[in-house]
Amino acid sequence: MDRYERILTLHRLLKSARYPVPLARLMDELGCSRATAYRDIAFLRDALGAPLDSDGEQAAFSYAADEADRFELPGLWLNSEELQALLALNELIGKTGPGILSSALAPFRSRIDRLLSNQTDGKSFPLSRIRVIGYGTRRVDEATFRHVASAVLGRKRLKFDYRARSTDEATTRTVSPQRLTHYRDNWYLDAWDHGRDGLRSFALDRIARADVLDDTAEDRAEEELNQHLASSYGIFSGAPKAWATIRFSPHAARWVADEHWHSQQQGQWLNDGRYELKVPYSNSRELLMDVLKYGADAEVVAPVSLREEMKIMLQLAVGAYQ
Repeated sequence: MDRYERILTLHRLLKSARYPVPLARLMDELGCSRATAYRDIAFLRDALGAPLDSDGEQAAFSYAADEADRFELPGLWLNSEELQALLALNELIGKTGPGILSSALAPFRSRIDRLLSNQTDGKSFPLSRIRVIGYGTRRVDEATFRHVASAVLGRKRLKFDYRARSTDEATTRTVSPQRLTHYRDNWYLDAWDHGRDGLRSFALDRIARADVLDDTAEDRAEEELNQHLASSYGIFSGAPKAWATIRFSPHAARWVADEHWHSQQQGQWLNDGRYELKVPYSNSRELLMDVLKYGADAEVVAPVSLREEMKIMLQLAVGAYQ
């Protein structure tokens, strides 16, 4: 363990300790000699201003009780494993969409690289061993993402042009951003639409000419957001109109039983090895598409209207092959 990590470990031990920590334990935790431990303690106290108290007779150390909660090491203090995890997270963020924040995160990644290099004697880390594979990812303009994220975090209203995917209709919207959501490898803005006087979800890849306004965003209650945007299945928001019951074959059940479809989902194993899943939904389109990917291993049981809708979709699909 190098000095950087010893100082960090020493600080964390003293910060979390309820009683003075004996020198013998500090030496064991730091993996160093008595002389090195004393030098590190002196550096922590004299150079970094730590509120250190010592018990000379017991050879034990602690932070002063009235200052321990307030004191933190200056700057960024992370050990090599934490920096590696942060680098992996940075790699993940960089792969959440083509070009999103890539230039903005570049200096951050370079700084982590330098910190890691300094702690590991110039050793490089093979980031190619961290793979993030997107599925159905749509391209989002980097400037649009920055503007939207800035409005969400800065609690400012946002004005933008929007072209709906379903109708291809172009409109100009003024909204109060509520949440930025990453769902199934794509980004969405949950917002209060002032022109329509209601909550809406907007795909970021369909937003253009985003402009952060000076007006303060109107906040909606968390309960309202969850009821409208998170109570039904998928990104298609709205209060749930029904619960769907889907049964999966024993073969598919092994996967479905471990999957998270909805925060309120209910699942149970049936006696014949099948798995029954119940989820609330508002718009059936996305739910049925997810069920379809299981083919003959999935059956919509209820409600009858949803079952009939699935039958029609399957019949149309078969008709395309005739």
